[in-house]
Amino acid sequence: MAGGGGVSPLGLAPPLWYHRDLSRAAAEELLARAGRDGSFLVRDSESVNGAYALCVLFQKHVHTYRILPDDEGFLAVQTSLGVQPKRFKTLPELVLLYLQPSQGLVTTLLYTVDREETSSEERDYSDGEDEKPPLPPRSASTSTSTGPDTPTESSPPAANGLSTISHEYLKGSYALDLEAVKQGASSLPHLNKTLVSSCKRLNGEVDKVLSGLEILSKVFDQQSAFMVSKMIQQSVNQGGDQELENLVTKLAILKDLLSSIEKKALKALQDMSLSSPSSPPPLSTRHSKAIPVQAFEVKLDVYLADLTKIGKSQKHTLSVDVEGGRLVVMKKMKDSQEDWNTFTHEKIRQLIKSQRVQNKLGIVFEKEKDKSQRKDFIFASAKKREAFCQLLQLMKNKHSNQDEPDMISIFIGTWNMGSVPSPKSVASWVLCRGLGKTLDEMTVTIPHDLYVFGTQENSVCDREWVESLRMALKEQTELDYKPIAVQTLWNIKIAVLVKPDHENRISHVGVSSVKTGIANTLGNKGAVGVSFMFNGTSFGFVNCHLTSGNEKIARRNQNYLDILRLLSLGDKQLNSFDISLRFTHIFWLGDLNYRLDMDIQEILNYINRKEFDPLLKVDQLNLEREKNKVFLRFAEEEISFPPTYRYERGSRDTYVWQKQKATGMRTNVPSWCDRILSKSYPETHIVCNSYGCTDDIVTSDHSPVFATYEVGVTSQFVSKKGLPKSSEQAYIEFESIEAIVKTASRTKFFIEFYSTCLEEFKKSYENDSQNSDNVNFLRVGWSNKQLTTLKPLLSEIEYLQDQHLLLTVKSLDGYESYGECVLALKSMIGSTAQQFHTYLSHRGEETGNIRGSMRVRVPAERMGTRERLYEWISVDKDESGGPKGRTTLPPRSGGHDYVKPSLTRKQVGAELGKVSEEGEKSGKEDTTARMKQPDSDDPSSCKNSYNNPAYYILEGVPNQSAAALSPELLPSSASSSASQAGKAPPQAGARTKPLPGSSSQQRRHTSGQPVRTISEEGSSEDDVGGAAVGGGATLNRPPPDFPPPPLPKAAQETAEPKPRPLYPDMAEVRIPSANPSPSFVLGDGFRRGGGGALDDQSCSVLQMAKTLSESEFPPQPPRAPSAPPHHLRGQGAGLGLGDACRTFPPRAPLPESIAEDLPEEALWGSSSSSLSVGESSVGEWLQRLGLERYEEGLLHNGWDDLEFLSDITEEDLEEAGVLDPAHKRILLENLRLQQPQK
Repeated sequence: MAGGGGVSPLGLAPPLWYHRDLSRAAAEELLARAGRDGSFLVRDSESVNGAYALCVLFQKHVHTYRILPDDEGFLAVQTSLGVQPKRFKTLPELVLLYLQPSQGLVTTLLYTVDREETSSEERDYSDGEDEKPPLPPRSASTSTSTGPDTPTESSPPAANGLSTISHEYLKGSYALDLEAVKQGASSLPHLNKTLVSSCKRLNGEVDKVLSGLEILSKVFDQQSAFMVSKMIQQSVNQGGDQELENLVTKLAILKDLLSSIEKKALKALQDMSLSSPSSPPPLSTRHSKAIPVQAFEVKLDVYLADLTKIGKSQKHTLSVDVEGGRLVVMKKMKDSQEDWNTFTHEKIRQLIKSQRVQNKLGIVFEKEKDKSQRKDFIFASAKKREAFCQLLQLMKNKHSNQDEPDMISIFIGTWNMGSVPSPKSVASWVLCRGLGKTLDEMTVTIPHDLYVFGTQENSVCDREWVESLRMALKEQTELDYKPIAVQTLWNIKIAVLVKPDHENRISHVGVSSVKTGIANTLGNKGAVGVSFMFNGTSFGFVNCHLTSGNEKIARRNQNYLDILRLLSLGDKQLNSFDISLRFTHIFWLGDLNYRLDMDIQEILNYINRKEFDPLLKVDQLNLEREKNKVFLRFAEEEISFPPTYRYERGSRDTYVWQKQKATGMRTNVPSWCDRILSKSYPETHIVCNSYGCTDDIVTSDHSPVFATYEVGVTSQFVSKKGLPKSSEQAYIEFESIEAIVKTASRTKFFIEFYSTCLEEFKKSYENDSQNSDNVNFLRVGWSNKQLTTLKPLLSEIEYLQDQHLLLTVKSLDGYESYGECVLALKSMIGSTAQQFHTYLSHRGEETGNIRGSMRVRVPAERMGTRERLYEWISVDKDESGGPKGRTTLPPRSGGHDYVKPSLTRKQVGAELGKVSEEGEKSGKEDTTARMKQPDSDDPSSCKNSYNNPAYYILEGVPNQSAAALSPELLPSSASSSASQAGKAPPQAGARTKPLPGSSSQQRRHTSGQPVRTISEEGSSEDDVGGAAVGGGATLNRPPPDFPPPPLPKAAQETAEPKPRPLYPDMAEVRIPSANPSPSFVLGDGFRRGGGGALDDQSCSVLQMAKTLSESEFPPQPPRAPSAPPHHLRGQGAGLGLGDACRTFPPRAPLPESIAEDLPEEALWGSSSSSLSVGESSVGEWLQRLGLERYEEGLLHNGWDDLEFLSDITEEDLEEAGVLDPAHKRILLENLRLQQPQK
């Protein structure tokens, strides 16, 4: 704080009305609690360091005055222009004046609102295990940054080793050129490509280019190598006037080298191939080992029962050759014969994951020009399917012609080491082996691009710790990972290492730390952080160790909020935003120390039975997140591993939960203290592939925890057309913005806009509309004339669709932020305005909502784009139901909630690609199950639904605004708004007529993303249907629209009303599906068994759904003509079912390309079915035989359709868990009897 003349601004002792570090929102709450006009307090300003804010309550509104220090350290209340301020040496002197009447404030200061004094600081050591906190290491806070921006001794010039460019050629492509030369080739395409890459950044980086080529010159052109080395040496020692001359000389040498090296390399390789054809590469350095060919046993998923009658086998083998860029599909025939097809990487058009069947995958192959073929395969397990997808993505990436990656893999580990050195081997940690969601053995050894290690109670010195990590990685990957940064606070450490190939892609490295130990001055508890840019994508990593003790929940929450506010990472321009909004992706890891609120014996019983669900429901972190107290909109992967604390050291068999202390017996219940969470900008790609803990590292009372993520990244975009002319300039235009902020203030507001695509931040004018129905909430609006038009630096759509816009709503009186948010530009691109709607937050607390209408205009000549690697995999959401699994919390976002509620809009073009959505793990509420927001043309609807303060004041509603609750839970004003919803247009999932000029392909999901089909003209229907939705499990789910969407009228009338709890779990709120599939989500009354998934094959469910849909929506044309199509001919009649009881929805026709390969009898079939008429599911068939216990095993192994079962073998039954010989005999005999007689 500033002080005048050596006197503290606070006087000799801080007065009780001064609240240090109190937030604006908390100050308003204290004044509201005081409730008397003239109540006041002083807090630190949030907008200016060293300044204060005087907050006064008058007529239920809070008025804020800034107190600013001048150059001499004197304090004064900020006044209007031209008014002479009164200056004071100390803050008490200033307050003393304004205790007098008529001093220019809205009211006289009358009643102080005192801070709560704590009698004594709580001890916060280590669960009481130590009588005093551990001594800090000799350097209490250290940091090491070894990124490209900060050269270190460990980063010598490339002259002493292989450069990345040359290394890449000599370790891989060199062998391909050698092979080509042996076959008579007269050119070296791979070397040529290497040279082109070397010269890409020639301008201003001649030294780097020469260094990169030096090793090639030494290998192939010793004559020029001497001159190159000499010039590199001279460039280090010379400068000034000689620098330009040096540059010209180096360019001449470079010209000679580039013009001659390919010929000399060709001659050298020709000589080498003649003298020793199988000689190894001339380099002895170790590099990443090649990935062997991996084979997957699968079954073809075909819908026609007729296939089983003609002896065609379902069994296939998929062999992935990552290095060769090939996929071999081998079909096993009778008599040990095999038939196979080979597809190169460019012929594999798309992978489509089934959401309903977790081990099913559709692969779309390019069959011939403009035609594609889709085949669906059932893998042995979901883990095998993910391994296959990962290998194919790796293959695509390896053979891509893109210079920069679209996607990287990140390993994150956290471990409380218990103040003892680590064991010799931590292989299970870095390979993600152990318990929980782990990687498949086929992919576990594939190196990740980034490794982030967070440790607590780590007594090993930094240098030794980083070296041990590098050695561990080198042992497993044979790569020499480079440390980017290391940051230490006492024994809390974070280390980031990067694959050597990416070292030059890392920039803007930053490190920081925050102490939250005793009195926030000791570093035994706190956080360390690292941030950097990977090409054009920003990353933040925070490792923390929070307050321990079962009962200290509030203290842990405060630790988190302090770290969020005080950790200084990322772009300094974004100081108005907390660190959870400063990065494209932020990962938060560490010993968070949240415990389980349950009796110890119950906990142990559940752990022994491996039943984690009941424990996760009483996990303190989950409960605090549900209340929006901490980690607002962060995501955590499902926990499927046992609590990682507190084990007996030397074993993982026993939890030690009692310890005798001088103060009595201390209890530490087993808990998931060690966690990893993440938060990402909207419409970005992020998938968690693993989350678990090791079971063989036993030196600490904590087990190491690991997680791996697949993350989309952007490159440093370079426009091929140069800077835009005025006619080619893209524009970001706003039509209007409305915000509801949680405040008792009635000041004016403005908006600041930040983005990396803007040259500098921009400000709007003050709001031109303002009203309130509740003293604690304020609705403010900006019309088009108050909002500035933004001009991006570049106008290409490929650049803009990766950009984000950060908004902060600030007050005119104190220039303090009342809420911040982030918007993705991707959905806003188009010729017409698009709507956005998201939440506002400030200092980790949700403070309101903001919505508006905007568009991003892109010139037609700059519309070209390409498909990203992560868009290559999509999730098939046309299937009913959702993935099996459980969420520890109600369905929540993986990042920033975001919605653009319009149902349709003109597609920017198929080039925009598939945009992925976050796949929810809970079947209770589908992420796409959202109503369309009331039409903005209806002002009454907007006012009633959006301006209802009840949306923000219901304490305890889990991570959603109260708008998602049913009308009966809201006050009368909310109920009236909900009544408007009944008149709203049909929801997104309704079968409505397309808008004029639109098609089914142009309909958009709630996220507002274009739907991109995978097939070109001439592709089969199955191709189109299977890829209607972009990549899965990645994006951030939108917040509930306003008002809460009602069920269709018929469903409301038919479903039995049941009493609701006051604060229901959000999954209890039934919302009609927005899925474009004809499947219909029904209420509880229509669910089979009271809560299971919908049965598509059930006639009664079909008829109920038809009745409901016809009451709300226009009827559809008949599904089938009088004569069944070829692919269904004979099936409906054979089953003996009428049109009303056909499968719902009807199965997609067999892909044209598959049908072409089948004999005629397979397409026409016979008039009898393979199983009895009365059964429509595997479960019903097993129930008739009294063997329903095997249903889960059969479904898990892909035997989910009655038409497949006639091909099942005894071996298949054993794999599905049918081990009893008598039961196997019953099943096989029954199937044999059911088969038609030939």
